[in-house]
Amino acid sequence: MEYIILQPWPWYVSGPLIAIVMFLLLYFGRTFGMSSNLRTLCAIGGAGKRVAFFKFDWKSQRWNLVVVLGAIVGGFIAHNFLSNPTDIALSQNTVEDLKILGFENIGQSLLPPELFSWDAAFSIKGLLILVIGGFLVGFGTRYAGGCTSGHAITGLSSLQLPSLIAVIGFFLGGLVMIHLIYPILF
Repeated sequence: MEYIILQPWPWYVSGPLIAIVMFLLLYFGRTFGMSSNLRTLCAIGGAGKRVAFFKFDWKSQRWNLVVVLGAIVGGFIAHNFLSNPTDIALSQNTVEDLKILGFENIGQSLLPPELFSWDAAFSIKGLLILVIGGFLVGFGTRYAGGCTSGHAITGLSSLQLPSLIAVIGFFLGGLVMIHLIYPILF
């Protein structure tokens, strides 16, 4: 089956659409965030029988599962119909830095196979990174009271100071990871 490749939506289309969705969610007293969707899925699966955090009225949060479905369908559409097949323009310094870290075919994919392949995931290093990273993401999400999308989209749009602090922490953590920790791991 051959797919027709379209261009990704520009920021001036997707940005206002996100703003409209956020306005509607705030208007109807709803919040957005993937961690709350995953909490609802865990509650549906019966996790509330063992962990008090998952013991809540998940039926009142069923609407939130549309976000999970939208992420799956949207990811499929974006990958198959909105992916731009052209090479990614990177500076020569970035290309040289990535070569030193062991990357090949730099700029030809948003998901380099050195990180995003089954071979990489099922190596000892890959499994350790997935397990430790998954634990840290789960811990951080619980500790921060929400995930990056919840704080950055819902929290900031409703002018919550804790969300601003969390988003600043996310960015600082990303900078520390990519500039200090990542070169040690790879």
